[in-house]
Amino acid sequence: MTSTTNLSELTGDYVLDAASTRIAFLARHTMATKVPGHFETFEGHAHLDGHDPSKSTVHLTIQAASIQTRNPRRDQALRDKFLDASNHPTITFTSTRVDQTDETAFTLTGTLTIRGTANPIAIPFTVTDMENDRLRLTGSATINRRDWGAHWSAAGFLVSKQVQLDLDVTTARRP
Repeated sequence: MTSTTNLSELTGDYVLDAASTRIAFLARHTMATKVPGHFETFEGHAHLDGHDPSKSTVHLTIQAASIQTRNPRRDQALRDKFLDASNHPTITFTSTRVDQTDETAFTLTGTLTIRGTANPIAIPFTVTDMENDRLRLTGSATINRRDWGAHWSAAGFLVSKQVQLDLDVTTARRP
């Protein structure tokens, strides 16, 4: 995003462009290999206030069963044991605060609910592109999966407690 962009231009209601958004994660498996994964089914919306970013709001809903790591056996174990998707079909994030930390950088704080357990999380985001009525942001945070009750392990599924979340988000302004 260019330094000449006026944040007030961002004010409006947005919907997540699922085709251009990636909600991904990276976890260390069996103490050596890093296993990437992502979620395929999600939706979200936001109200952005360019005059006062603290008044902005974001809501995201992810279908837990849409988790993909390109390994069907592992994906099923993640759905069943880690996410308990049959009892908790959605993962949600609802913002509670937005702080501007630099010209195009923000910290999005909110409640992340996984397996029915809600915990606070702060995610630094950077606005990377704004064209017409589309806005692109990237962010990353590391969580301890055990804070959300995802603590199951068995031979062949040893996963580190720390999971990196990587978000590459594209939104479209609603008319």
